[in-house]
Amino acid sequence: MTLLYLAGGLVLLVVGAEFLVKGASRLATAVGISPLVIGLTIVAFGTSAPEMAVSVGAAWSGQADLALGNVVGSNICNVLLILGLSALIAPLVVAQQLVRLDVPLMIAASFAVLLLGLDGVIGRIDGILLFTCIIGYTLFLIVQSRKESSSAVQEEYAQEYSQTASGWKQVTLNALFILGGLVLLVVGANLLVDAAVSIAQYFGVSELVIGLTVVAVGTSLPELAASVIASIRGERDIAVGNVVGSNLFNILSVLGLSSVVSPAGIEVSPAALVFDIPVMIGVALACLPIFFTGYIITRWNGAMFLFYYVAYTAYLILAAMQHDALDTFGAAMLFFVIPLTAITLLVFAIRYHRNRQAVDI
Repeated sequence: MTLLYLAGGLVLLVVGAEFLVKGASRLATAVGISPLVIGLTIVAFGTSAPEMAVSVGAAWSGQADLALGNVVGSNICNVLLILGLSALIAPLVVAQQLVRLDVPLMIAASFAVLLLGLDGVIGRIDGILLFTCIIGYTLFLIVQSRKESSSAVQEEYAQEYSQTASGWKQVTLNALFILGGLVLLVVGANLLVDAAVSIAQYFGVSELVIGLTVVAVGTSLPELAASVIASIRGERDIAVGNVVGSNLFNILSVLGLSSVVSPAGIEVSPAALVFDIPVMIGVALACLPIFFTGYIITRWNGAMFLFYYVAYTAYLILAAMQHDALDTFGAAMLFFVIPLTAITLLVFAIRYHRNRQAVDI
């Protein structure tokens, strides 16, 4: 029965993601809002609904480790796994707005989790502060988007659709596609998470590790399905915007509301402060140079993201098992793989800017 839930959840996720991306991209055309903003708001917030349900429910029932692990693990998964797979399918074009505004905000929000958790707990006041920020961010995006010329958005989709979407009937139909897609995504994610948690608990894995791995991947499957299908369909603004928007929503809204409803706030363990939250910050920081270099996430970047996600997951598993190879593995990553990657990215960035200067001359 557990395997049946896994298979059924996967089918619902794929179908739901197709409906969501199709409806969101057409709705962007119909109302004159850029696909990037649709990806940062409707798609990102909608696909983060499973994270909201799991984390708020866990916080309400006193499972703080699961709530925090779900948010931190999902953000790591969103960048390394989801962007990695999407970029392997097709190189992703990054809008300049993401580099100038949204990625720096994602980095700032990631640092905020560390700062708010230094005292060992993210309390209700902290949660209210975080949730207020997501409201302000969403309103800012909508206001800025309405200042754009809708003709530019219409032109972007002229080649894909034989007839431009317009009128209240089209808006209503596309809104129904989005709603139906979100329902299928949430139901599918719940089936997958329930089955996966049962399997993990059977093997005696801790709540924090379950939250960082099984639940994080399970609740990130809507983002994965939406971004991968958006990449296949050529909606690359939605693919990238969905990930960045989801990460912001996870921290500001999901963690914020979880902290408000939790009777004692969200307890932040020393392990999360020392390792998992810094990894989330490092992943967010890595986006800036990669996105900025040519405003493209290449297949090579996607492969690198996937490698680091596999390495991160392997480290968590080794730590949970207290395996003898943990120290060797950690040292190899810290003193060899990570510095080598940083040097490679720096070389690529320098070459890119030198080429840009040569072209300008």
